[in-house]
Order: sequence, then structure tokens, then C-alpha cells
Amino acid sequence: MLKRRTHEFLELSIPGDRFGFVFDRFMMVLILLNVAAIVLETVPSINAAYKDFFFIFEVFSVAIFTVEYVLRVWSCTEDKANDYHHPVMGRVKYILSPMAIIDLVAFLPFYLSTFFAIDLRLLRIFRLLRLLKLTRYSPALIIIWAVIRNQYRALTAAFFVMLMALLFSSSLIFLFEHDVQPEAFASIPHSMWWGIATLTTVGYGDITPITLGGKFFGAITMILGIGMFALPTGVIATGFANEIRKHEFIVTWRLIAKVPLFADLDAAQIADIAGLLTPLIVPPRYAVVRLGEQAESMFFIISGEVEVEVMPEPVKLKEGDFFGEGGILRNSVRMVDVVSLTECQLLELTKENFHELIDTHPDLGNHVRQVMETRLSDQSDITTEPIQEDT
Repeated sequence: MLKRRTHEFLELSIPGDRFGFVFDRFMMVLILLNVAAIVLETVPSINAAYKDFFFIFEVFSVAIFTVEYVLRVWSCTEDKANDYHHPVMGRVKYILSPMAIIDLVAFLPFYLSTFFAIDLRLLRIFRLLRLLKLTRYSPALIIIWAVIRNQYRALTAAFFVMLMALLFSSSLIFLFEHDVQPEAFASIPHSMWWGIATLTTVGYGDITPITLGGKFFGAITMILGIGMFALPTGVIATGFANEIRKHEFIVTWRLIAKVPLFADLDAAQIADIAGLLTPLIVPPRYAVVRLGEQAESMFFIISGEVEVEVMPEPVKLKEGDFFGEGGILRNSVRMVDVVSLTECQLLELTKENFHELIDTHPDLGNHVRQVMETRLSDQSDITTEPIQEDT
């Protein structure tokens, strides 16, 4: 039980888990402070003044990273999805995983420097690798890692094309320039420095062709270089777009699953609905629906509370309720104000998408109509209904 809870706390992002949220933010701040400390240590005056503080902070950070790593290795056998369930081989497999290696590198150099004489400059570089641990806690870096993992075949192909272009350009410029510049273009490997600087359009200018053929080929290489680097750029851009769409779809899917109205739908039906609903976050005391305005959409409450300002007494709606359906069903103006009491996470369904939804899923439309009719008929006893508002 304790092992499973530890695994869930460290490895899973559970919505509403405040302790997990605080831990993730604490680790992100700790990693960033470590990087800042490593950079500041290279300033002689600062290092001399705060040397003891830097050492204490390093020991504290290493202790945190070590405990985290040990707990991850101990609890990884609860991760059945990645086949880590075996008490020995499962842990070995986890230790050899990329993220576990990054976790290990974050603190291992500190212990190695205790027993071995390691160049401080080399040690500092290894300590900078702690920045890679942010991939566990930062959604943006998680997306970057996912893009690289999913697009590695296309990126490998693009890298191979760029390598071929480098070999081709270095070989030809060697033929053009070797006789007149034997030191700068002593061999094809020597010429690769020029090839890299030219293909990347950096153009350091330390090595330049002087023959007519070399200059002409150099100009062609510059133009080709623009196209060469457009290949991985396009692959990465496409990968980012796909990952963002996937992330938005998953977020919307989870939100839809919280709505009781959609609880009985299968995966294909939820996938259809996901494209119709728009996530929306509103602050406290925000008028989501205003009396007298034209009804253009209805709303589902994912989290938070809203107040329906009806007479004789306002009604509160909470997670799982919906409102605003009356106006779009009757094609009329709003009959009441609906104001958020807390920050609310909503799903908005426009009038056009609502009609498309009930055409596709008539049962949902019938349920919404029944709720609206119940609300209208029970105005005299409005406080007895858990989902009550006349819109």
C-alpha cells in the first residue's frame, strides 16, 4: 500500500493532488536554484564570499535527489504499464531507463568527487545535467521530449541528409581549394569545419574559398544550407503541432468524463464530442450568463460553483451540473444571470454545436430537454433540485 502510494505520488500526475503539485513545483525550483548556484560559483568574488553556503546547498540538494531516486527505484515495481513489476529485473530495467539515468547523474558526481579526484570543471558540467530533471516536472519539456521520441525516425533521416550534404560539400571544396590553401583545406576532415559553418549559414569567415570554383560552389552550399536546416525544423514543428493537439484532446477528454451527462458514452462518442466542446476558465464573481443577452451557448461545470440568480432564492450549481440550455433550446434571450462564486472550469457548447450534438446523439438532447422542463415546472420549489436554473 505504501509502495503504491509512493509510486503514484512520484510518477503520476493526479488531478487535485495538492501535495503532488507542491512537490513538483518544489523540485522545479530546487533544480533551477542548483543551476543558478553552479553559474554563480564561476564568479570568483561571489564564490569566495558564499563558498560555505554553496557547499551546504549542494549537500542539501544531493540529499533530496538521492532520497527521491531511492524512493523511485523502490516503488517502480508498482508500475505495471512499463513492466517493472519484477522485484529484481524490474528495478534493473527501471534503473537503465533514460529518466532514471538522468536522476542518477543529478547526484552521482557529488559522491564520486568524494572518493576520486575529479576536475571541478568536469564536475560542474555534470551538475548542469540536473537541468534535464525538469523534463519530469515541466509540461513544456515533456512535450519537447515526446516530440523527439515520436519524430526520431524523421529526425534521423533529416540528420542523415545533412550529414551527406556535409560530406559532399567538404569533399568538393577540398578539391577546389587544397592546392591554393593547403593549410586551411589540408584534408576532407579539415574542410568539414568550413562545410559546417557554411551549411549552417553562420559563416565565421576564418576559412574562405579564394578560387573561382570554390567561391561558386560556396555560394551553392550556402543556398543548400537553408534548405537542409528547413528539414528538421519542419519535422519538429509538425511534431509540436501534433503533440499540442493530442494534449488538448486528452485534457478535453478528461473534462468530458467528469460530466454525468456524458458518463455512459463510449470512447468513439466522447471523441466526437471532444471536438465540439471548448474548455473555459472564469474567475470568481464573473457573469457567465447575463440577463437579456442572446443565448449563444450552454455550459457544463467541471469544477467550482456558480450561482443562478432566480427568485425567490438564488440557486447554486456545482461540479457535474450544466446551465444555459434553455436559451438555446427556445432560441431566446437569457432569462437570468449566472455568476461564478469561485474560479470555475467550464466546458462551453455553442448553439450550433449543441444542435449538431443532439442530432448525432438524440438521447442526450432528450435528457437536456427533460432537465429544462423540470426546471421550468419546479420554479415554485427551486431549492429542492440539485441542478436547477431557468435560462
